[in-house]
Amino acid sequence: MRKLAQPRWLFALLGMVLLLCAVWALRQGVYPLSWPQWAQALWAPHDATPASQVLWELRLPRLLLAMLVGAVLGLSGAAMQGLFRNPLADPALIGVSSGAALASVAVIVLGAAWSLEPGPWLLPLAGFLGGVAVTAFIYRFASRYGRTHIGVMLLAGVAINAMAGAGLGLLSYLASDQALRQLTYWTLGSLSQAQWFQVSGLALILIGALWALTGQARALNLFLMGDRVVTHLGLSLPRMKRSVVVWTALGVGAAVSVSGVIGFVGLVAPHLVRLLVGPDHRVVLPGSALMGACLVVVADTLARTLAAPAELPLGILMAAFGGPFFLWLLWRHLNGQDWGGRDA
Repeated sequence: MRKLAQPRWLFALLGMVLLLCAVWALRQGVYPLSWPQWAQALWAPHDATPASQVLWELRLPRLLLAMLVGAVLGLSGAAMQGLFRNPLADPALIGVSSGAALASVAVIVLGAAWSLEPGPWLLPLAGFLGGVAVTAFIYRFASRYGRTHIGVMLLAGVAINAMAGAGLGLLSYLASDQALRQLTYWTLGSLSQAQWFQVSGLALILIGALWALTGQARALNLFLMGDRVVTHLGLSLPRMKRSVVVWTALGVGAAVSVSGVIGFVGLVAPHLVRLLVGPDHRVVLPGSALMGACLVVVADTLARTLAAPAELPLGILMAAFGGPFFLWLLWRHLNGQDWGGRDA
């Protein structure tokens, strides 16, 4: 496959695109900001003007959260595709998103039934623990005699997704009208409740995931050639698999807990990067984080502006783009074209 861009230029390009998208996102909305208003509010965060309050209390935390959620999902998707050696792999495959969604929805429904108001930390914490619990179960289920069987993990993820779907359906049936509205909006994905504490928490997880997963880039490159290649070169295959699974679970669980279920980012972002620079995970992993951030920022800005003053669910817009993209990937494969990496 011919590379269309060099890695350093890719990072510079994606960084510039992300910056332009960020400026666009901060200015657009129900309360549009002119260039003078935007500049004044940006440099005067403590002013009591409406422009400053809109920028610093609403749009800036939402923008940063969109960047972080997209980066985590893109990075996790690239790592999962490398681990499964399957270009159609996605973090949702092993049930992380479903586990986080089920735990968070349980808090919404049961809290409403018991007339309890969930605190600002309870919903993210429940989603995070749900994602980690599912991943820990699947990892233990698929591990035997010091080896982790990826195929078994994938099949177990399918079963977990089905059971989580049943649990979500039951909770939807039991929910009150008010809880059902909140539940439906949350399960379709939304960043409308973005707060600064969510930004700081997710930023720490992203830094850890980026450090840990990029540290496995060489092993993932060798893993494309088979298990034995990794072992013969003195690298620990179980350690690599464990690191990818654990950090993917932490990242996706935390992202889903603050944004709801947003699909296709982990599928689309790595493919777009591979189409530009090839399959080297040393470039694909950080590049997918930047690409995922760009995608979610654009989608979230469109979600809150296309039907203003109403707001579209973020997950619907990502599915509207990701579904056709997925079909295009299948069409390429059926016509004998490569995946932008290695064929499954």
